[in-house]
Amino acid sequence: MDAWTQALKILVLFVWLRGPKLCESPHTLPVMWIMPLTNYPGRGNLTAEVLPAVQLALHHLKKHPSPFKNYEIQFHLEDSQCDNAKGLRAFFDAICFGPKHLMIFGGVCPSVTSIIAESLGGWNLVQLSFAATTPVLADKKKYPNFFRTVPSDNAVNPAVIKFLNHFNWSRVGTLTQDVQRFSEVRNDLTNELEKADIQIADTESFSNDPCINVKKLKDNDVRIIIGQFDETLASKVFCCAYNLNMFGSKYQWIIPGWYQGNWWEQANSTNCTTKKLLTAMEGYISVDFLPLSTKQVKGISQRTPQEYEREYNKRRLQKGVESSKFHGYAYDGIWVIANTLKRVMEILKQKEKFNRYRNFTADDKEVGKIVLDIMNETNFFGVTGQVMFRNGERMGTIKFTQFQEGKEVKVGEYNAIADVLELINNTIRFQGVEPPKDRTFVRLQRRHINLPLYSILSAITILGMFMASAFLFFNIKNRNQKLIKMSSPYMNNLIILGGMLSYASIFLFGLDGSFVSDKVFETLCTVRTWILTVGYTTAFGAMFAKTWRVHAIFKNVKMKKKIIKDQKLLIIVGGMLLIDLCILICWQIVDPLKRTVEEYNLEADPQGRDIAIRPFLEHCENTHMTIWLGIVYAYKGLLMLFGCFLAWETRNVSIPALNDSKYIGMSVYNVGIMCIIGAAVSFLTRDQPNVQFCIVALVIIFCSTITLCLVFVPKLITLRTNPDAATQNRRFQFTQNQKKEDSKTSTSVTSVNQANTSRLDGLQTDNHRLRMRITELDKELEEVTMQLQDTPEKTPYIKQNHYQDINNILSIRNYTDGKEGDKSILKNHHEQKPQAQWGSVDPSRTNKGPLEDINSPEHIQRRLSLQLPILHHAYLPSIGGVDASCASPSVSPSASPRHRHVPPSYRVMVSGL
Repeated sequence: MDAWTQALKILVLFVWLRGPKLCESPHTLPVMWIMPLTNYPGRGNLTAEVLPAVQLALHHLKKHPSPFKNYEIQFHLEDSQCDNAKGLRAFFDAICFGPKHLMIFGGVCPSVTSIIAESLGGWNLVQLSFAATTPVLADKKKYPNFFRTVPSDNAVNPAVIKFLNHFNWSRVGTLTQDVQRFSEVRNDLTNELEKADIQIADTESFSNDPCINVKKLKDNDVRIIIGQFDETLASKVFCCAYNLNMFGSKYQWIIPGWYQGNWWEQANSTNCTTKKLLTAMEGYISVDFLPLSTKQVKGISQRTPQEYEREYNKRRLQKGVESSKFHGYAYDGIWVIANTLKRVMEILKQKEKFNRYRNFTADDKEVGKIVLDIMNETNFFGVTGQVMFRNGERMGTIKFTQFQEGKEVKVGEYNAIADVLELINNTIRFQGVEPPKDRTFVRLQRRHINLPLYSILSAITILGMFMASAFLFFNIKNRNQKLIKMSSPYMNNLIILGGMLSYASIFLFGLDGSFVSDKVFETLCTVRTWILTVGYTTAFGAMFAKTWRVHAIFKNVKMKKKIIKDQKLLIIVGGMLLIDLCILICWQIVDPLKRTVEEYNLEADPQGRDIAIRPFLEHCENTHMTIWLGIVYAYKGLLMLFGCFLAWETRNVSIPALNDSKYIGMSVYNVGIMCIIGAAVSFLTRDQPNVQFCIVALVIIFCSTITLCLVFVPKLITLRTNPDAATQNRRFQFTQNQKKEDSKTSTSVTSVNQANTSRLDGLQTDNHRLRMRITELDKELEEVTMQLQDTPEKTPYIKQNHYQDINNILSIRNYTDGKEGDKSILKNHHEQKPQAQWGSVDPSRTNKGPLEDINSPEHIQRRLSLQLPILHHAYLPSIGGVDASCASPSVSPSASPRHRHVPPSYRVMVSGL
């Protein structure tokens, strides 16, 4: 250490400027050089490393053409030892006992340099440092006389901002070691980021273990991380990054560039192997000031930076010292001092020349002000680039290097004076196909209905509409056929219209934001709801109205004529639609449907790109959606229950053309089951539009198709195979819900819809035929009477076939007058005994006299001659002989025997009056 001190002090010549006038030429310019002669932590013996550059600068000054050859700089070296007290004492000793220094050169240790720089104003001295990079010294209010040829640590921040803007990174995070040096850089960087409108997603500081803070950065989705920490903690940071998988194509680390070579091997104090560290470090960007300019331009020393570097390396190799990145700034610093002092001397000479008394003397304050002004005006090209100061700060060049395959490669540089970033082509290697994103780039992706699915279901819907159109054509074409006419063709048309409206709603349900705009989609929310609601009510309302008419006719127990025209049914359907419209209008006015967007959790990109997919789905909703849906469902549910009730009540009406109760029941069952299943599955698949649309469409298609087919296919088949089926079965039976204990016989149906004139014609024909049959029986009855009167002795009993004719007359009477049937049937005189065969003689009676046996042939002959004409005229009005309008042909003569209600055939003995 003493040898180095002695060697350095040999270079210094003490010259004391005495007297009021300047010394004679060559002028010696004393400068204090304050440096630590010991090793500086993290930088080695900086004085020894930069000494060859200082010697080379002094050598070049001597050989430089005028005017520099007239002046000689002489340094007085002081050892600060990087200690505040020792450094301050050395500074005071040099001031008190040394020559009168014009400037101070050097200053490395931040604490010692800041103390001395703060007191420079009292001594009228200016300090120029080539190695003090601490940002604290950038405060010109506190350190107005401090300059440095090396950029400060804050000088990299504008370069970082420029680098971020180049790759369009607008969201970053910071990770800072909790020491003053890095905290100051972080604070300045924060201000620069805010000015550049770059978002700081997260700011983390740590002291020893950075893993928790690194994880927070990951949790906050920070992809671009700007770090400020030394080599020791850098290895811990990258070890944590490896364990958290925060490296590779999705992340970009930006760290200081002043680390020593192979620092990861020397400073590795973690559990991670060197291979893991290198894996996590791959691709990081380091930022630091540029030691030497890369431009092939000769500067103030008449040498290019490359030529100077060769000479410097030659000198340091001769001395056996390591190279320092500050040597170029020390070299340029000598030229700054020489240029400043030269100009100061020229100014003083000019003032002395123009002084009246030629005895000009400059005091320390005036000289200090001149030096300060000239320093601020410095501007020349040195080996480190353009040398100029802005508020005492060097506007230097910042370099960018990237860690590639175990070594750092220069990829660009930033010129602070021109504010230009120059990147070397094809040198930056990102681990992905493109630069990392500054965040997990979220791409909104609409969950929409696939076009093939929409096309398939639309094609099926179109087929359903064609089918409905075919039914409509069939219904209109055959509207005058008895089968169709009795089934209310107008109501059938409404059923078809409701089905087609339901079909049409499918097209609207499949249109989302991928097909239409947001405004149109919001309109479709209302339109498709209205169409489906109106279509459902139209179809099932018409069907239930038809059933109600059948119910109203056949619940008429008194058998009065009742005519219900289609106009009344239309009014019923219109009332149902009016209720729908009231609900829908109130819904639209009070709480209209609007387009809402539901976003889902992030998903990985299926193509492996560095983006995340956030699915979103459009819905038609409002504030009180549940209430409105409850109202609609309740109304529709009551309507379906009412239809089920009507279908059940009319289940025994057996005219197919008039009664659709069986098909209505099947339709309601299918629709109810499908709607319940469809609503439940649709709710569960709310976030899957394809599945939801498929279910809704299939439910509508199935319900509409089944309903139309159940209503029209049986009519079509019947009309093609048996056109007269509408008039073949005319027995109607209406079963009352409450039956009495004695199980009385049900009332026969006597009146059907009088609007169907064809049915009345058929009834009149049947009535006429019955009257003709009664007339024939009357003739036979008269013949029997005549035979009895002519031959009383031959036949004591009436022939069996004639009594059978009498039974037929009584049976016809029972069919034609149900109200008096019980009164007209003659009682059987053999209810308590087994009946004897007609035509046989009871032996017990043969021995009795004529007066004792009232059934003797004589008595029978006399009674028949009197009773048969009376019976004939008594039953004639009931069977149509008097008034045909009283006839009640409730049983069709063409009906099969098993469908007739025929009372048991009794062998009736005619009793006496």
